[in-house]
Amino acid sequence: MSAAETTTATVPPTWPSPPPGTGAATPAKPGRKQTRGGAGVPWLLLAPCLLILLLVLGYPLVRLVTLSFQKFGQPQLWGFKDPESVGFDNFSKILGDSEFWTVVVRTAVFAFSAVVLTMVIGMLVALLLQRVSGWVKTLINIALVASWGMPIIVATAIFKWLFDADYGVLNWLLSRLPGVDMIGHNWFASGPQGLSVIILLVVWGAVPFVVITLSAGLTQVPKELEEAARLDGAGAWGVFRFVTLPILKPIIVMLTTLSVIWDMGVFPQVFVMRNGHPEAEFQLLTTYSYDKAFVVNDYGTGSAIALVTVLLLLGVVAVYMRQMLKIGEVE
Repeated sequence: MSAAETTTATVPPTWPSPPPGTGAATPAKPGRKQTRGGAGVPWLLLAPCLLILLLVLGYPLVRLVTLSFQKFGQPQLWGFKDPESVGFDNFSKILGDSEFWTVVVRTAVFAFSAVVLTMVIGMLVALLLQRVSGWVKTLINIALVASWGMPIIVATAIFKWLFDADYGVLNWLLSRLPGVDMIGHNWFASGPQGLSVIILLVVWGAVPFVVITLSAGLTQVPKELEEAARLDGAGAWGVFRFVTLPILKPIIVMLTTLSVIWDMGVFPQVFVMRNGHPEAEFQLLTTYSYDKAFVVNDYGTGSAIALVTVLLLLGVVAVYMRQMLKIGEVE
């Protein structure tokens, strides 16, 4: 074989580049992402939602902040007098009031109890759904969705009937136990008992969402990791603690934060359960703010209480964001 033939055989042929305008695709260089529209496209897509939020939430929030620094009562409401700026007097009045701090502590205990019960019961039911047959799981899911979709007013009316002193089903059932006489027992004679009933109502309405969300999260737990943990000698609690719980941590943090926000903002359950006039020992921050604004007609003080509540909830949101950032850094 000649040298020319050797060169021709070893050198790969050079293919001509496609002429411009033929529509031939040029392969993209590895490691480079092709983006279209730039960074402004996400903001453009979010603009309608942000505009609606600004209109729905922006003006009420600005109005709330404005009223909290004013003396605003019935004369100002009807236009007989102009609102008077009082600076931080409304905040000084509520922060120096022992009744306000009693309501804050009661609200914190109420929310904490409701959140703990909701998360524990929700987790137990979600784990149970992983171990039952298909038709049982379907029936439970139907019941959960039905209870979740029930209006709050309807659920509150049902609980009022269940715990009624004269016609309540619960008193009748408990009285059938040996040595128990609950006929005529008033569950709302004291604040702790009455709030316990309202906590059960709140938990009953919140558990379905938690169960459905956790059930979806449990489907993402790799079975291989659970089997490996069992082979290493871990029991049911060990598998849950060291395998299931870490994988579900982002979902649990999210659900706990949302539950705290919802339970600290409970209003219709207390308002309807107490026939629109909650007693002092049933007051939470939401009902306390409502009474100050619309019963006493001191809209400035009521707005100040509502603004403090918003700031407390923002603190909860800040803790949630910090936890989510930590989880993202670990991952």
